[in-house]
Amino acid sequence: MSPEGSCIMFRRVPDELRRPVERFASRLRSEVTKGRPFDCVITSDAELRRLNREFRGEDYATDVLSFPVGHALACPKDVWASSSMPHLGDLAISLPRARSQARAFGHATAQEIQILMLHGVLHLLGMDHETDRGGMARAEKRWRARLGLPIGLIERVPL
Repeated sequence: MSPEGSCIMFRRVPDELRRPVERFASRLRSEVTKGRPFDCVITSDAELRRLNREFRGEDYATDVLSFPVGHALACPKDVWASSSMPHLGDLAISLPRARSQARAFGHATAQEIQILMLHGVLHLLGMDHETDRGGMARAEKRWRARLGLPIGLIERVPL
């Protein structure tokens, strides 16, 4: 857990991914969420499939899921209960999907996890690319440029 109150939990993730992902999460918290903590678990396709089925009724694995406050996944509630900032919620990211997408788009796995984390955090902030007429896509594009990330999730989907 970071000292600021956010938690990044890795399940069988290589050590070389830990530092860049933790630093990026700290930067997201500082710049994007304006200090509001969020938790993230980086895990398997099987767990993402289970979560997607349980919370969304969709029986398939996906790359990232966002859960607003009330659906804690990554860390026990007492980890962030003492934080002075309201907790945004939790993210779940599939490491196998991140690896596959990184290969497909020609960048590092750590960068793909960062893209997924940014996308998920924007959802935690209340954005929804399926209903907001491009608002989330514009925000994601601006943040990716500011954070030095390659093409994002929304831009990958054909219209």
